[in-house]
Amino acid sequence: MPLRLGHRGAPLKAKENTLEAFALALEAGLDGFELDVQFTEDGVLVVHHDFTLEGVPVRALKREDLPPYVPTLEEVLKAFPEAWINVELKSIPGETDGREEALARLLGRHPSPRVWVSSFDPLALLRLKRLGVGPLGFLYSVREAEELAPCLGVEWLHPEERLLTPEGVARLKAQGYRLLAWTVNSRARAEELVRMGVDALVGDRPEALV
Repeated sequence: MPLRLGHRGAPLKAKENTLEAFALALEAGLDGFELDVQFTEDGVLVVHHDFTLEGVPVRALKREDLPPYVPTLEEVLKAFPEAWINVELKSIPGETDGREEALARLLGRHPSPRVWVSSFDPLALLRLKRLGVGPLGFLYSVREAEELAPCLGVEWLHPEERLLTPEGVARLKAQGYRLLAWTVNSRARAEELVRMGVDALVGDRPEALV
């Protein structure tokens, strides 16, 4: 069976990317969850999807400025040591502010074979690879992006689920990649992807995956 992960936890049952949403995903029978990570002005990795919070860039805020429902990544790793966690590092291609180095240090303090890092930003993945972070996953929503994968040294590919076909899955797995499909909210589609051999499914609705 593939890993079954909650998309930002269980976002239809609690506020996404919160400790409550992550706990509910696990209580529903999922193996773990996917989450999004931003970087604050004072160098803290926090769990939040958007680059802004109430119109202000997260990068311009200090940890103490954030509402209580926004956890730090370290708090999540400590709270759920047995969960499978896909950490999506949010970054803007072409920009660097030290978030990759901060993530490398944090994961070094909390090593786990059940945690891996993904990003849409190929430059961030290259930096993480050079820092010794892994496993790594390349997120994409257009098929042409697959051509970048051999340059990145990633172990995982994270395509949007609509891109996956039996032939495509067989081809990518023959190249040695593990595959995560997002966002899978239909039980029929989940079962189809399982038959294809996909390694992980991410969805908003736990009942569609368990």
